[in-house]
Amino acid sequence: MTEEKPKKSFLKRLQTKYIFIVRNEENFEVKFTIRASFANLGLITGGLSVVLIVLVTSLVAFTPLREYIPGYADVNIRKDILYLSLKTDSLEQALQERSDYIRNIRRILSDSADVDTSKTTKTDTASTKHNKTFTPPSHADSILRTEVESQNPYNVSMGGDRDKSLSTLNDYFFFAPLKGVITNGFNPASNHYGVDITSKENDAVKATLDGTVVLSTWTLATGNVIIIQHKDNIISVYEHNSVLMKKAGDQVKAGDVIAIVGNSGELTTGPHLHFELWYQGSPVNPIDYVTF
Repeated sequence: MTEEKPKKSFLKRLQTKYIFIVRNEENFEVKFTIRASFANLGLITGGLSVVLIVLVTSLVAFTPLREYIPGYADVNIRKDILYLSLKTDSLEQALQERSDYIRNIRRILSDSADVDTSKTTKTDTASTKHNKTFTPPSHADSILRTEVESQNPYNVSMGGDRDKSLSTLNDYFFFAPLKGVITNGFNPASNHYGVDITSKENDAVKATLDGTVVLSTWTLATGNVIIIQHKDNIISVYEHNSVLMKKAGDQVKAGDVIAIVGNSGELTTGPHLHFELWYQGSPVNPIDYVTF
């Protein structure tokens, strides 16, 4: 009878070394041999796995490769998206406020509540050349006009505090927008809320006070027009220019060139400047405050 060999324990089997021999198939020449145990193979495999895991984790965490993994967005991109979203909301709100502001200014310069930039009820030096049909005023409007005309024709607002409120305009030094001859004066009764000044062709039109340009555009009746908002709710209007030198949003100083005298628009017969001055929503006679 043959004696059975005692079985090796599991630990012994792991520690048992084996020889792996690689031979040439043709001549059985030994190329190389590897001596290792299962325990050594396990340690080597585990070490390589740990190194591979660390390498992959580092690539994902510290390189742009993580952006290609679904659901893993870049933190900076999220911040940029949030910033752009807030910036867009702010710009939309500012644009809406600017639009409302310009719409209110246009209503100030128009007789009707709904402003149409292609039409105007104001007359100018060329009003005799154009026969326009206007909608008759309502009964309430007629009563208001009668009451206004019965007072001082230069006072187009109601209330007895107008002279007191306008006294603050005397504190300002108004720069003459253009030196020339006044051919048509201030006459609210005929919807002429400014003065017409003629001068040499291509003369510069200048800002009368420091302020911000709130409108710089072209209309069918007034041609190239520019409007400037000043302090204390003062607004100046410059119409019929040939060229506009400033755009909406520009800051200007008194005496800065903002346009060139022209003959643009339907309501004009020759090169001149139609200049208006408004205070707290009401037109005032520029001759009272500006030396042309």
